[in-house]
Amino acid sequence: MDRNLAQRIGVAAVAIPLALAVVWYGGWVLVALVVLVAVLGTRELYGLVRRTGGRPVEGAGLAAAALLPPAVYLALVEDRVVAGAWPYAAAFWIMLVLTTALAARRPTDRPLDAVATTILGVCYAAALPVFLIDLRHAAYGERSWAGAWLVFYPLVVTWVCDTAAMLAGRTIGGPRLAPTVSPGKTRVGAVAGVIGGLLVAPVFSGWIFPSVGVAAPLAVLLLIAAVLSVVGQVGDLAESLFKREAGVKDSSNLIPGHGGVLDRFDSLYFVVPAAAALYRLLGVR
Repeated sequence: MDRNLAQRIGVAAVAIPLALAVVWYGGWVLVALVVLVAVLGTRELYGLVRRTGGRPVEGAGLAAAALLPPAVYLALVEDRVVAGAWPYAAAFWIMLVLTTALAARRPTDRPLDAVATTILGVCYAAALPVFLIDLRHAAYGERSWAGAWLVFYPLVVTWVCDTAAMLAGRTIGGPRLAPTVSPGKTRVGAVAGVIGGLLVAPVFSGWIFPSVGVAAPLAVLLLIAAVLSVVGQVGDLAESLFKREAGVKDSSNLIPGHGGVLDRFDSLYFVVPAAAALYRLLGVR
């Protein structure tokens, strides 16, 4: 067996059950996981920026990435102080980043680049995965299988979509989807990915969601799967665009066989907030 594939399987065998357990438990355990993902992802993005010659305000960015998930969770569980304070906290944080750049960057040190990439890192690698907390806790408290499977539906759709796209692309080939950004991806693979994602919907509609008390008609789940399969592939390409500029294959070597946090969450950065919005819009709870 290929060494890289063996590493991927080994990591997945440990990570998937652990992730399911954390998502099922929810609460502060899930918040801690999201904090870890947010901080590591933001740090990796700043690493890509440094490779292009930029110098983000890392301390302020990493602090915001760490504080954002707990703040969102507290707001969701109806802490009125946090819910009312977050716009002001965000404004003061932006002012802090600008003040730090003013104090530590000369005009020749690309201060505009430093401020922009600092804010982007938090918005992209921290704010987007925080929607995992909304997916899990918008309707259910701790230790809930219904809440856990509402999280895992978009994750499974994404995993199946990615696998189907990879297999079809390698087997059939054909025109490239985005040759300058990700030369390995094909248009046939993209279509196969959407079809693969759609196949997940009947399983959840007919078996998993009814068993945990979630009302989700097949037509609604098919629509959600179709949207997520498309936006997930866009998210994958967006992260690849950053890596191409930085001239690297992976965002880091943190996870054996998988690269970094950005590499593992590339599709999910788009999928998770999209799923949270679709659940609310279509009444899936």
